[in-house]
Amino acid sequence: MQPTIGKLIQQASTILLGKEEVLKLSIACMLARGHLLIEDLPGVGKTTLAHTLAKLLGLHYQRIQFTSDLLPSDIIGVSIFDREKQSFRFHPGAIFSQLVLADEVNRATPKAQSALLEAMEEEQVTVEGDSMALPRPFFVIATQNPAHQIGTFPLPESQLDRFLMRLEIGYPGRKAERDLLCGRDRREMLREMEQVIAPSELITLQQQADKVYIAEPLLDYCQDLLDFSRSSPRIHQGLSPRAGLALLRGARAWAFVEGRDEVIPEDIQAVLAPIVGHRLQSTNEAGRGEGLGLADYLLQSVAVP
Repeated sequence: MQPTIGKLIQQASTILLGKEEVLKLSIACMLARGHLLIEDLPGVGKTTLAHTLAKLLGLHYQRIQFTSDLLPSDIIGVSIFDREKQSFRFHPGAIFSQLVLADEVNRATPKAQSALLEAMEEEQVTVEGDSMALPRPFFVIATQNPAHQIGTFPLPESQLDRFLMRLEIGYPGRKAERDLLCGRDRREMLREMEQVIAPSELITLQQQADKVYIAEPLLDYCQDLLDFSRSSPRIHQGLSPRAGLALLRGARAWAFVEGRDEVIPEDIQAVLAPIVGHRLQSTNEAGRGEGLGLADYLLQSVAVP
């Protein structure tokens, strides 16, 4: 494992106990310049994960609590008339941060959710015809409650597709939970935690991850996975070219996290479910929810080079 990445995971593991795999995938997502969706029950550490990454990476961090009455201007910002200057002055919203936590994103209406689309895709926002660049690096980590909970609005496919990965944290193991119950308050530990790397170093790591080599047979493997998803009668809608690009970026980043300078089949397999699970829908299901099973079906059905 890369020494810097290893130190990041070691420090983060003191806050989020027993979740090294989730932490590695989250860091790989950021190295691949992707946005992260965490879907799980309340109280398992979704917000804590986002805050921990922001603190360790030295990123300017803001949290937006998504509610049913949230407006796009609450996210992007608003122009207010300045009487002294007799002109409107733009007051930036929370989106103008390096790491934005969209907490319980599916509790807001689709109109409010859509305020994130341009920012996530183009790293800019447009207000009154003027485009404004967002800080670099820029990440959105969104948390989402399960769709069956009261007061949720399902994310549209176009919004889901902007997230490179979707993860579930899950309950801690028994030993990790005992340490959590008997240990110090995680909020207090977060306040004391020190930055491991600077945002400029993170950008350098992203550039290094981009250079990880992928051989032609593995490019064929990725395309075979895409083609099979488009021809299988079990899958309602096949994976798009954007999903294919996300798979390559994620595999490169995972290989880099593991300390390799070239991708092996296991790297593609490690990131496939988090990257394509939220993009797949079964033909036998009216709603979502079988994405992880369909990702496993792809892996079992396509030959490994």
